[in-house]
Amino acid sequence: QVQLVESGGGSVQAGGSLRLSCAVSESTYRRKCMGWFRQAPGKEREGVAAITSATGSTYYADSVNGRFTISQDNAKNTVYLQMNSLKPEDTAMYYCAANLTPWGCGTWWLSRTYNYWGQGTQVTVSS
Repeated sequence: QVQLVESGGGSVQAGGSLRLSCAVSESTYRRKCMGWFRQAPGKEREGVAAITSATGSTYYADSVNGRFTISQDNAKNTVYLQMNSLKPEDTAMYYCAANLTPWGCGTWWLSRTYNYWGQGTQVTVSS
């Protein structure tokens, strides 16, 4: 069973920064795509960013492109989401997800792409 543990959430003022971490129990060679999603109360889960584990190729939602950066440290089996210039609309529960299938990040923005999910970490941005 693959385990994902997120950390780094918290409360910040608009314009601030946070870095989320996702520790993965599965080694890099089995992980094909790692993604970050978020879900605000009353809204659907939204794909935020993803990274192809083998090549490091990254993908972003338009709403966060230029403000968020996804990265990975394969030696630590950890994926990060650096969030800068945070806005109140970024407030949500953030989830890390892993795809171990051969399909990689082809449909990274879809929840069904991923096999495993973390428990989530809350990010709150105040104006």
